[in-house]
Amino acid sequence: MKFKKLGTTNLNVSLICLGTMTWGTQNTEKDAFEQMDYSVERGINFFDTAEIYSVPPNSESYGKTEEIIGNWFQKRKNRKKIILASKVAGPGCEWIRGGGNNFNEKKIGEAIDGSLKRLKTDYIDLYQLHWPDRSANFFGKLSYNHQDEDDFIDLKVQLEALDELVKNGKIKYIGLSNETPWGLMKFLSLSYKFDLPKIMSVQNPFSLLNRSYEVGMAEISIREKCGLLAYSPLAFGMLTGKYDGGKKPDNARLTLYANMYTRYTKKKGLIYSEKFNNLALKSGLTPTQMALAFVNSRPFVTSNIIGATNLDQ
Repeated sequence: MKFKKLGTTNLNVSLICLGTMTWGTQNTEKDAFEQMDYSVERGINFFDTAEIYSVPPNSESYGKTEEIIGNWFQKRKNRKKIILASKVAGPGCEWIRGGGNNFNEKKIGEAIDGSLKRLKTDYIDLYQLHWPDRSANFFGKLSYNHQDEDDFIDLKVQLEALDELVKNGKIKYIGLSNETPWGLMKFLSLSYKFDLPKIMSVQNPFSLLNRSYEVGMAEISIREKCGLLAYSPLAFGMLTGKYDGGKKPDNARLTLYANMYTRYTKKKGLIYSEKFNNLALKSGLTPTQMALAFVNSRPFVTSNIIGATNLDQ
């Protein structure tokens, strides 16, 4: 296993990070335990989760994944061996703390306390804002339509709330997720100006089918030393070959939730995923090997988040 520094911290995280978002809905605690055990045996020391998991997000699935990880920590007695990342949910989920904005001091405080309880730990190594509190383009949205909203939490206030969690030992470092170039640079400039915690990483989508991170974010990641934690490196499984030719495997995410996850299943996604997958096979690789190797090789990537529903995957 290869390792990289997380931002400017002293933490060395594995180049492969174990993603966890299906645990509790598409699979069981037993499946999750098998994946965590297998990963640690092979050198992975970095797990990523979120309070909103498992997915698809709803009031019944909320918090289930963190509970499973907490049970594993309790049984394996190895919390200190794992660099643990989690996330506080942004606005839009009415079942989370009454809905609305979530990044003020009170709500972030409630979120971290809930996560720590479920995870059965007293600290989280990397705490991330899951998506912006403001109106912005994320989750595959295009055609930016600006809104002069006055109800989102000021970014400095968000950083100050996270600073309190760092000072009281509940989190060590902070990161962003589903963020834009403007947001990342604004957070960084505020942290430098007011001596607030620095952003150490950004968790955004990146794959052969989605290279948008290269346009505005990659340069910032390298120059400011806040690398990408790449999620969906296999584009929801499109870059494994299992959906080629219109196949719909049983219990696969894009079979079960086809109407929810359409980011890579539009016409061009279908065409180019098959082109990439065929190129891999012609080159003596599996589609998965080629897709993950591409992500791993990018200089702005700190870690590549892979997720699975079963041990065979």
